[in-house]
This record gives sequence, C-alpha cells and structure tokens, in this order.
Amino acid sequence: MIRVFGLEKIYHLGVVKVPALQGVSFEIHRGDFLGLMGPSGSGKSTMLHLLGLLDYPTAGTIEIDGIDVSDLDDDERTDYRLRKMGYIFQDYALVAELTVLENVMLTALAQGKTDAECRVASTNVLSIVGLSNRLDHLPKELSGGEQQRVAIARSMVNRPIILFADEPCANLDTANSRAVLDQFHTINEELGQTIVMVSHEEWHKEYFHRIIYLKDGQIEADERRQHHRKDDEDRS
Repeated sequence: MIRVFGLEKIYHLGVVKVPALQGVSFEIHRGDFLGLMGPSGSGKSTMLHLLGLLDYPTAGTIEIDGIDVSDLDDDERTDYRLRKMGYIFQDYALVAELTVLENVMLTALAQGKTDAECRVASTNVLSIVGLSNRLDHLPKELSGGEQQRVAIARSMVNRPIILFADEPCANLDTANSRAVLDQFHTINEELGQTIVMVSHEEWHKEYFHRIIYLKDGQIEADERRQHHRKDDEDRS
C-alpha cells in the first residue's frame, strides 16, 4: 500500500544542516495499525508529516497504491490529502461556534458534496465513534476524550485510505486516552482502516499491529507484534 524508499529530510538552521531522517525505507500494508515510536528528536513527527504529504522530503520516494506522491505539486497534494487521507493531532482543532455535527460536516463539504450528503455521512461516522447523542452539542460541552473522538470522526468522514495520528492522546488523561485508542482499535478491526500513529507511551503498544522504532532519523527496529489488543481480548 505504502512504499517508502531512501527517505531523507534535512532542515536548515542558518548554515547548519540538521538531518531529521536519513535514508529510511519500509512498507505499510493495508489494514495495519502502525505505531511510530522513539525518543524526542528521532524523526517520528517528521516521518508522519512526509507520509501525510504535509511536507516535502529532501530525497527519496513515497509511493501510495502505486502512485509516486513525492512528485505531486501543491494543488495535487491538497486534493490528494482531502480525498485520500485523514489527520488527527494533539490539538482537536474544533470550531468552537459549530456543533459536533457541523464540525464533522466541514470536511465532507470541502469535497463539494451536498448538505444532505454531508449530514448523512457525518451522522453515520459519529455513530461509529459513539457520539450519536452529542450531535447538537458544542465542543465546550464535551470532555477532552469526546472532543478527540469528534476529531476522529471528522478525519474519517471522507473514508480515507490512511488515517494519520500525531500523538493524539498527548493532552488526555489515561482514561480518556484509552477511550480514544479503543476507538482506533474498533475502526481498525471493524472497518479495516489503516492507521499510522506517533506515540511515546509504552502502554500504547498493546494496540499496535506493528511498531517502527526510530532513533536519530533511522529505523532502529521494525517489530511485528504477535499479540495485539484483539488477540488479548479473544483469550479473555
């Protein structure tokens, strides 16, 4: 599904070159729940931003479903992100004046769908994340975990082929973090949603199918987990 080859990213601080990624190569398979882990400065978020077409690599290629997306221009990248990708960040980035339903509809409306189509799609995806009873609420009336679940619904309303999450639980307590990760688990297992998530929390590992550990801009280890959360639940 995703093939990364020789990926490099160098930032320039004045005359100083700072390598964030150094010749990284790997593949992501459809339906994976992949965790990107490693210490601060290891290149996790840089990797996510490059995979999500939010930044350009210095060298190397990113191929998604046979298309070399590294060569897309700005307009093509914008269109590809809108139609093929979903994003969740630490900041929920909800519009305070809009209801839960309206916040989710924004992404669908950007695709040019009718108001009725957007309303149906948004209502359906909010049901999936367990917020059917919060459609008319404003963000300030929700808990942090519920707000992040609205962000998940918004990222999914266009049915992206890949969902990117950059430390989505960083601003949540343990209980709300687990609720959000349980939601990721559900959409991954039941909908086959491919998810790539940056995390630094050790206990998050139980949710991942696979973990790529980064250190100093290189892959330190690539671990396919034998028993992720669903296997543990099946044995209980």
